[in-house]
This record gives sequence, structure tokens and C-alpha cells, in this order.
Amino acid sequence: MKTPLSFLLAATLLAPTLTFANTVAAPIAAPAAAPASFVPPPPEIAGKAYFLNDFNSQLPIAVRDPDLRVDPASLTKLMTAYLTFKALREKRLSLEQTLLVSAKGWKTEGSRMFLDPKTPVTVSDLIRGMIVQSGNDACVTLAEAIAGSEEVFGQVMTREARRLGMNGTHFVNATGLPARDHYTTVRDLSILANAVIRDFPEFYPIYSMKEFRYNNITQPNRNLLLYRDPRVDGMKTGFTDAAGYNLIASARADGRRVVSVVVGTASPEARANESSKLLNYGLQFFDSPRLYAANKPVGKLKVFKGEASEVNLGFTRDIYATVPKGSAARIQAKLDAPAKLIAPIKAGQPVGKLTVTLDGKVLAEQPVLALNAVGEAGVFGRLVDSVKLWFN
Repeated sequence: MKTPLSFLLAATLLAPTLTFANTVAAPIAAPAAAPASFVPPPPEIAGKAYFLNDFNSQLPIAVRDPDLRVDPASLTKLMTAYLTFKALREKRLSLEQTLLVSAKGWKTEGSRMFLDPKTPVTVSDLIRGMIVQSGNDACVTLAEAIAGSEEVFGQVMTREARRLGMNGTHFVNATGLPARDHYTTVRDLSILANAVIRDFPEFYPIYSMKEFRYNNITQPNRNLLLYRDPRVDGMKTGFTDAAGYNLIASARADGRRVVSVVVGTASPEARANESSKLLNYGLQFFDSPRLYAANKPVGKLKVFKGEASEVNLGFTRDIYATVPKGSAARIQAKLDAPAKLIAPIKAGQPVGKLTVTLDGKVLAEQPVLALNAVGEAGVFGRLVDSVKLWFN
């Protein structure tokens, strides 16, 4: 049987520790009611589809046609970069390592960093050429170094997309040049952009570089928002005739970060302007209060037949909500968990569910985890608890 526990969270305070046993702790008194917050509808966006999310909470703020199949163009290079960063972390590449561009890479059409087939280039320069200059020659060179061929790299890209939860995506190349069966969605691109920022923060500052010089050629970053808005620190542009002008942009202010994906606009100016509308909307009208800190117990549950009689409950990452500004005091969280658990219990094992609501609307649902392992008790301990459970 599951015992529901409802409790209210203060606007900027972590919920206090709760004890779960045979009885349920009384709910914390609700704060004074706050007036309803005004939030205008999302701005009109002149593009094929868009997705705006809060980085802290990973919750969407505004979306249109999030699962429409679209051509990612050079936004593809976020996955090429993600796999490059992963190869560096796993020591399969090094920043100082030098590579030679193949004939295929050298002849690749579209934007380039102008690699010389006779001159080795460092992985560090290739990364900058890929991100800042959107160099297709850099992408092919990195793909071949990681997977042997661009074709195999495309398969690795799709497999990594599935691991990240990008279920509407299929990649066949590292560049984003038009190809059959090369597609994605703005929802999936949002997942990927957030993963780059979250998983590889040491490399993310490259996305804010305004220019990069290689082979005596200086090329500017095509993300116009880097020059116009000091809050913007990334991420990537894309264009093909079929895709139109695409932009993934990220901006931070007051401890918050929002990430926008806009595809299918009419010009470089339009993709910058439409992205700016979304970023301003997310930063101006919403907050993301932290509800719980990572790895900090928020409660306990009774454990039977275990080496310990209780297990700590909590989360392995900070938990945030995204709500209209001024409404955080009205957040309500309901924790559904069993009245008792039977050992063994693994650390990180889901043991309940947290549902966060605002004015009766569900904002998010999050598994509640066991923060510590509880092994089985000895024969005698299990026997004693069996008797207790029988009478309980």
C-alpha cells in the first residue's frame, strides 16, 4: 500500500527532512496565498518549429510542433561535438593529437575551416573550426578519427541520440549536409543542446567564441546574438536550402539558463530575432526555484529484513521547478512512497515518486531514490521482521 504525503515548499527554501514510518507526518503549513502571476502567451515566432526550455529544471517553457521532423543542417554538429568531447574524456583522442584531413574531408562542400591536406591539424583546432567556423572538413576529419569512416560515425551518432532520449532523430553524416534519412526534431535538438552544456562544461565556453583564425583565415561566429546580447553564450547556427536558417541559442541571467531551438526561419537576421524573443520570454516571465539539493536526504522510509531499519530518500541531482515569476510560494509537492520497504535495497533505486504541481497543474514528476544501500539482515533478523510484517 502506498502512503501519499503532501507538503508545501517555500519559494526559495529546500523542503525540510521528513520521516516516513507507520504514520504520516502532518503537512507543513501553507504559506500565505500569493496573487496569480501574469504570464503572457509565448511570442509569435516566424519559423517552422521551436522549443524553449529551462536548463535547471529541464522543463519546457514554450514549444510549437516539437516533434515535427525537420532538417537539422549544421545543428547536427552538436552531436559531432558531443561525441568528440566523449572521445577526449575516454582518452580515445587528445587535444594535442594531430590529424590529417582525408581526400573526402578536404573535398566536402559547404562551410570549411580550410584545412590543408599536407598540414597536420590538432584536435583542439579542429574542435574550434567545427564549432566557431562550422567547418565541414573539420567534422569529417574528427568523425573518421573516432569511428574510421563518416558512415560508421553516423551510426554511432544515432545510437548516442537514442541513449540521450532523442527518439525522433536519425543521423547519417557528421556535417548536416542534406541527406536522405538525416532528420531530427526541435525537442531532440533541445535534449542534445542541454546535454552538451550539462555533460561537458569544460568545452562549452568554445561556443561563445566570436571568431577563430586558422590557415591565416579569420572567420566569425555566425551566431549574431553573441554580439548583441551579453547574456547569450552559445550555441550553434545551421542553414541549408531545405532547412532554412536554424539557431540554437542559450542565455543565462540571475542564476538561470534558458535554451532555445528555432528552425526554418527566412534569414540569419530572422533566426537571431526570433531566438531573442524566446530567450527574453523565458528569462523575463519565469523563475526556477530549487526544491531539493542533490544527495541530501529529504526523508526516510522504514525497512524490514535489512541490516538497517531505515533508508534515506532523496535525489542524485538538484531538483528545480519552472514557474511564472512570483508564484513559487504556491508550489506543492506530493510524495508517493510505500509505507515500508523490504531489503535488499540498492543505492539509487527508485522507491517513490515526487509530483510537483502549481495551482493544481502538474509541472513535473520525478522518481525519489534511495540514497544509501541496505543489505539483507541475517537469518534471525529476517525471521523477526517476518513476524512483525505478519502482525503489521
